[in-house]
Amino acid sequence: MVKSLGKLSRGSAAWILFAGLACGGFVARGGLAAGQDSKVLGEVQFDGATKVEKDSGVWVDGGYVGYLKELKGDKRVLLLPGEHEISVRQSGYDDFAEKIVVEPGQTRLVHVVMHLSARAESPEITAKLKITVQPGRAAVFLDGKYVGHASELGGATHSMLISPGKHQVKVELPGYRTFETEVNLLAGQKSEVKTELEKGSIEQASPDIKPTE
Repeated sequence: MVKSLGKLSRGSAAWILFAGLACGGFVARGGLAAGQDSKVLGEVQFDGATKVEKDSGVWVDGGYVGYLKELKGDKRVLLLPGEHEISVRQSGYDDFAEKIVVEPGQTRLVHVVMHLSARAESPEITAKLKITVQPGRAAVFLDGKYVGHASELGGATHSMLISPGKHQVKVELPGYRTFETEVNLLAGQKSEVKTELEKGSIEQASPDIKPTE
């Protein structure tokens, strides 16, 4: 029954959201689909003024849900009432963090503003790495740090500049198996990591994208 959702902890609420997004849209227990109005759940919408914000990755209660501009329609974010932690990340920028309170049947708008990190440094000598992965909404990590979603790091026109040498690449998305590989690039070298993620279980997700309990 949907009424039982109100007794769950914030971690459980995040896990239900996480499970729904892994299937391409949120579906609450009890058969409530994302396209229906809910008097139990609340909706969270995100607003960003620039391309930086719109392409930034969004985490809810520690779980990756996608990049900001896609979180609408069948990927809109529905949460159980109560307090939730929002984190928005982009390479070279300070994390945006905000605690929000979600009310049942209401919409909460989060205005996201990203600020360039004072610690951000660009390597003087670089190599070029392209990440071509399907699904394109998957989160990409380089040496353990989030660097963007796959569709902004690959394809015909996108890539990223990194320092020469060995780097660990990890690609993750709820509902898919984690992909990991190592690249070893020379100065000025161009390389591409290309793969299609295999379907898997959300229970296989690493702490980088898995909601906190």
